[in-house]
Amino acid sequence: MTLTENQLQTMLELQEGMNSKVNPKWIEANNNWHRAIMVEGAEAIEHHGWKWWKSQKCDMPQLRMELVDIWHFILSAELQHKHGNIALARKEMLAELNLVQKSVQFDGKYYILSQLSLLDKLDVLCGLAAAKRTNLALFESLLQDCEMSWTELFKQYTGKNVLNIFRQDNGYKSGSYIKIWNGREDNEHLVEVLEAVDLNSVDIRNAIYGLLKERYQVVA
Repeated sequence: MTLTENQLQTMLELQEGMNSKVNPKWIEANNNWHRAIMVEGAEAIEHHGWKWWKSQKCDMPQLRMELVDIWHFILSAELQHKHGNIALARKEMLAELNLVQKSVQFDGKYYILSQLSLLDKLDVLCGLAAAKRTNLALFESLLQDCEMSWTELFKQYTGKNVLNIFRQDNGYKSGSYIKIWNGREDNEHLVEVLEAVDLNSVDIRNAIYGLLKERYQVVA
């Protein structure tokens, strides 16, 4: 399943909103989003396992979580490059995805995506990030290898983003936020909330936020 225009629009708006909440002048700050991608990519490699001299097991759930984190920084880098213009970032990202690239060029070499292992793709992701570049075909290929659809990424990304904003709005920074709701962490409640909302809703952000607020008011 491909990434829809509505899903991408929503995620770009959410990312811009979160970045602005952290720093209203985040565009001028010119943060190194590619460094963040590189570091998260290295953490994904650790979750995959790469040490040939010892037995390791791939932790796929954690690896998927790293991809969600990486997507936050890819969106931020794209928005930064377009000076915060969401419409332009959306247009160019969709155009890049529609190219359906089968290879990635890096350091004078073409890497055929179908011939790379998941671990090798993470290496290329980190290399590109170090060179201050991203490639959406590569990221999409990583999603496929981790058995994640764009819809699943949208669901996980949107949920995490809205929860982070909800935490900030309810005293997370000052320390007054209550993370345990009726014996369970807010992350656990989020999982149930995401099952209850319509992922195709044009107002999915407020839907998730509203359901979180209902649950939180019981304990706050």
